[in-house]
Amino acid sequence: MNAEIVSIGTELLLGEIVNTNEAHIARTLRDIGVNIYFMTTVGDNQQRITEVFQQSLQRSGLIITTGGLGPTVDDVTRQAAAAATNRPLVFQQQLYDQIADRFARFGSRMSENNRQQAFIPENAIPIENPVGTAPCFIVESEAGTIISLPGVPREMKFLLTQAVIPYLQEKMGAPQIIKALVLRTAGIGESHLDEHIADLMTHANPTVGLAAHTGQTDIRITARADSQTEADLMISDMENAVRQRVGSFIYGMDKDLLEAAVVALLHKHAAKLAISETGTGGTLRQRIDAIDPSVLYTTHLYGDFTELVTNLNQPDISLEDAAQVEARALLADSNAAIAICIVTHTQGTTIAVTTPTDTRRRSYAYGGDENQASEWTTTWGLSMAWRLLREQDINHG
Repeated sequence: MNAEIVSIGTELLLGEIVNTNEAHIARTLRDIGVNIYFMTTVGDNQQRITEVFQQSLQRSGLIITTGGLGPTVDDVTRQAAAAATNRPLVFQQQLYDQIADRFARFGSRMSENNRQQAFIPENAIPIENPVGTAPCFIVESEAGTIISLPGVPREMKFLLTQAVIPYLQEKMGAPQIIKALVLRTAGIGESHLDEHIADLMTHANPTVGLAAHTGQTDIRITARADSQTEADLMISDMENAVRQRVGSFIYGMDKDLLEAAVVALLHKHAAKLAISETGTGGTLRQRIDAIDPSVLYTTHLYGDFTELVTNLNQPDISLEDAAQVEARALLADSNAAIAICIVTHTQGTTIAVTTPTDTRRRSYAYGGDENQASEWTTTWGLSMAWRLLREQDINHG
């Protein structure tokens, strides 16, 4: 079964709220074997919503909509669904009674405009909404099926689980599941990962895809099967193939954090970490502190490059050399086994990671905003430290 998610609301297009509904719906449908090929967002305009519904029905047999079911004049999902499937809106007394009952239980007065919420497309299947005032519905037509849910996340999630998923499972017959595994990598960019596993990414089932984040790239393996056991086996086989190619860059799975992987290696070696940050606002320390502050031996925090250079007492030192000198000095002056130094400046960023036996340094010309720069540079600093800790048997004394 192929589906499309249509999110309705001008506030979404204006960026006033973050659309978390479509991600939740996509994950939920994925788990029962429904393919999501398109996600569409449209404003509160009846003609445009109708056109989107018509286009969606042509390319997907199922549409899940959220939003536009309220009592105000800009809530026009009902009208658009009726127009797209060539049928009139019909008043449903039982829905009106349910709405009145909700208001009575909430201790609120029902307005006359709430009456329009009791209209749904002719022959639509009503979905009672026990957690809100907006009734929902399922329209089955020759062109396909439209399932309309509220935009309020709490209501949408409840009705999706309690009404929509059972309906879809009954329609689909024998259950089929889709399972996914995310392998999280460090120290390698998206393009270089692609070079290593490009042929694996051409497989139809299971599929392999890349998702780049700020300073880090995920490898997602997705399998469709008739049983969980079969899906697990398919994913395991593909995971093994991926790990044979790029296993040295994989630090975790699913929602594992890179900083947690670094902390785990520090505990393994009974080692301490020293860090120095210039221009990051202390982002690296915050990330380590959130996992386990006990692994930190010492922290130097500088507001800008000038402050760092003054502390080093080397006014003519370059950005690249300053990071390396600071990292080595930090290690020499502490009982830490590894030091990370990150220096951000208008010229770019240099990251130096050092142990008693090895030093790694990389420079970047990062052009992002300040918040992204801090996350990006600290992620690469952690990546370099993680790889160095894995590769060396640290002699920390």
